[in-house]
Amino acid sequence: MSTNGALNRKLRMALVGGGQGSFIGRVHATAAVLDNRAALVAGALSSNPERAKASAPDYDIPQDRAYGSVRELIDSELKLPADQRIDFVSVATPNHTHFEIAKAAVEAGFNVICDKPMTFDLAQAEELAKVVDRSGAVFAVSHNYTGYPLVRQARQMILSGELGEINAVRSNYMQGWLRTRIESDDQKQAAWRTDPTKSGAAGCFGDIGTHAYNLGRYMTGLLPESISCHLQIFEKGRKLDDYGTALIRYENGAFGTVTASQVSHGRENDLSIEIDGTKGSLFWRQEEPNKLLFRRNGHPHAIYTRDPNAPYMNDAGKAACRLPSGHPEAFFEAFANVYRAAYDAMAARATGGKFETTDTVYPNVNDGVEGMYFIQQSVASSAGGGAWLPLKHPRARR
Repeated sequence: MSTNGALNRKLRMALVGGGQGSFIGRVHATAAVLDNRAALVAGALSSNPERAKASAPDYDIPQDRAYGSVRELIDSELKLPADQRIDFVSVATPNHTHFEIAKAAVEAGFNVICDKPMTFDLAQAEELAKVVDRSGAVFAVSHNYTGYPLVRQARQMILSGELGEINAVRSNYMQGWLRTRIESDDQKQAAWRTDPTKSGAAGCFGDIGTHAYNLGRYMTGLLPESISCHLQIFEKGRKLDDYGTALIRYENGAFGTVTASQVSHGRENDLSIEIDGTKGSLFWRQEEPNKLLFRRNGHPHAIYTRDPNAPYMNDAGKAACRLPSGHPEAFFEAFANVYRAAYDAMAARATGGKFETTDTVYPNVNDGVEGMYFIQQSVASSAGGGAWLPLKHPRARR
């Protein structure tokens, strides 16, 4: 288990968003403290100052650090002595607010962990990346599915050559909760996700298609070349896509597909990925995260279970485990693994040490830019009838 090393204290966290009615704010707060390496000490929990302060007791945030706005949070924290002020800000708000919050926090010298998509559009993402470059801050994007032990196991297997040359990546994220227009009844989670002024240029593809695409990039390290995409609105009157499929060409000649739906009956959070290589193939499904299927012609199919003591587990898989085999680890633990990897960098920064900013275990600001480029090019390709468009951003990393 990682520790805070030479820092010898807990990191101090501020949460932005997560007020009453929020789902992801509570997830951030839980994941952040799971390993006892951080403490939630401050927050601006809502854009409504009264609701922000009323939500503070839900997180045990003292009233004097329950702020009514992000600006108040940053200004007030900067006035505190260095041994009391926050170390990082977690951004758990709708997409259209991410840029302003994250930029202000980074410019004030704070580290940031930001929900995905990182910003409202690509221009904001590119500007934010430059701000992060200048600041020296740690910046993580909560593509939390990268934190599952068997995802990291698979990643190391692929990058070490166990699957051979990668030929194909098929990634799907299927949901059904938007089969009807529940946003018309002001359902909080649906309302902003289907509103182009808050969600951005894409709906389903921006919300969950980005997860499916990022997972393939994270596990394989393949650099994308181009994309052809078709997006669809099946619920009449909805303003943003609720279904889509993209075909991706990678630089090594591999093909990838990304399919995302929020209108498939009975599907909950069914993210799955299958990767074909010249020596073998892997299959992993988020709703059964403690199993990884490894297949090779002429060999029995192998099911790898999450077991930190098993000889088949590699270093990356073992390092992401907290429990012995047979005790399921899942969503909160995976989310916490993104935090834990970012904490290592934050501790190094706080003690004047060096830390990696590009080739990181956690998704970083470059991955955030890539995600916004994926959304932009998917929407543009679909508008052009599935036209092939470039997909490799200058910040793309293996």
